[in-house]
Amino acid sequence: MKKVIIGVHGLGNKPPKYLLKKWWKDAINEGFKKNGIKNNFPEFELVYWADILHDKPLDKWEKNKDSSYFLDEPYLKSSNTFVPEDYSRRQKFVNFISSQLNKLFLNEDKTLNYGFISDFILHNFFKDLEVYYIEECRNEYDEKCKAKDLIRNRFIEVLKKYEGWDILIVSHSMGSIITFDVLTFLIPELKINTLITIGSPLGLPVVISKIAAEHKKHPNGHKYMATPPGVVRNWFNMADIRDKVALNYKLNDDFDSNELGVSPVDFLVVNDYAVGKESNPHKSFGYLRTPEMSKMLDEFMLQKKKKLAKKVIDKIGDFVEKIKEQSEFVKDRLNID
Repeated sequence: MKKVIIGVHGLGNKPPKYLLKKWWKDAINEGFKKNGIKNNFPEFELVYWADILHDKPLDKWEKNKDSSYFLDEPYLKSSNTFVPEDYSRRQKFVNFISSQLNKLFLNEDKTLNYGFISDFILHNFFKDLEVYYIEECRNEYDEKCKAKDLIRNRFIEVLKKYEGWDILIVSHSMGSIITFDVLTFLIPELKINTLITIGSPLGLPVVISKIAAEHKKHPNGHKYMATPPGVVRNWFNMADIRDKVALNYKLNDDFDSNELGVSPVDFLVVNDYAVGKESNPHKSFGYLRTPEMSKMLDEFMLQKKKKLAKKVIDKIGDFVEKIKEQSEFVKDRLNID
């Protein structure tokens, strides 16, 4: 079975698709080289949806830093000067805060308390997500009202293109919400080998409440607040403890296993992306080159080889057993002790 890695980008405007796709591959290949992975890169597809919400892409040639199209965070190779700090205290604080968020903002049925606070946060800090979650349209011709369906349909088109392939999905930031929604509500029957979410806000109360609300409106017979039904092998969730978008990084606390027994496995990793002295622990490029990511992709690419090797070994074993049986048969016929 052919293998494909499908990437889904996250929040905010992006550079053109061809460039972002190249940079995702560059970051993954950088991780392979740095982490000693010698596997060949498989087919790669990027689900690009920034153009649905933004009129023009970011421009790497734009010199005016005040321009809304200025590209301030291009792909840059990892700096050898980056030294991870001890964030054990921060982790304890984040764990405490994240454990309290759901208690404070979510009712037992996953409806949201203090919705005005969430609305304020979405409007001021996550505008793309605010548009995605528009439920009532005052003007049916407003393109923003169609954004969620357009984004989801674009993702479905890519998935349908690779139906029958062995699929691994890497979803960053808001891309993990899009991925979860599509695989849970729209094409739950599609088989996905492995899902990897990076810098995901899926554990935030406002997102959980939106997922729960869609479950209630469109029940599909599958488990509630669980791994998408079609994920057959793994759901890996990666977060840097400094990543504010992935503040509630323990998705295993919020999402149950699916009918196949697959549940999210959480990893704290070090995202080393930086431009000069300015680091961004949420940036996709930093996540894509981590040792953990390299290992996950390597294991996905080796699965077929391992299966083939096992088949060869099994056939050799069967052949040896047949030789032994024939040998015993000959001994019996010749009355050889």
